[in-house]
Amino acid sequence: MSQPPQPLTPVELFLLGRTLMKIGEEALPEPTLGTGTGTFRGGTRAVLVVLSDVYAHDDTTVGAIASRTGLPQSQVSGAVARLKESGSIETAPDPADGRRQLIRQAAAVSERVAEVRGAGIEEALTTALGASATQSANSTGSRDDVDDRLREVTEALAVLARHLTPESVSRLRP
Repeated sequence: MSQPPQPLTPVELFLLGRTLMKIGEEALPEPTLGTGTGTFRGGTRAVLVVLSDVYAHDDTTVGAIASRTGLPQSQVSGAVARLKESGSIETAPDPADGRRQLIRQAAAVSERVAEVRGAGIEEALTTALGASATQSANSTGSRDDVDDRLREVTEALAVLARHLTPESVSRLRP
């Protein structure tokens, strides 16, 4: 009979979260610059945090997003610019203060949002688990073992995602 798993320490939970973020970043398709001059990396976390906040708080401002997320205002501004360029959000002048812009999710789903929503995690998870997606039964681990581990981790992630939504974080802050 197997022993029940020991609870994670705060440090182990933090490191697991960091690992999951890295796997998620790897699974995301790289965005193409609006000008067609190449691709850019970096700032993915800030962009995702800002977009998630905008989806939860329509007609918001850079300052309000910075306050809610804890990101520096300059990072929020950069993320807003990238999201606007990709068509993921829209901005409009604030009628109460013409110097500010109100930020809201775009009326239509942008190509980038559709691309990200359609991306899978299987390849990144398989790689993180130490196997390649095309690993054969002749390798050190059998294909069935790889499939079993991938299925087990995918199921565990589904349980976590069901119970620990992005809104969960807002309950941690006063």
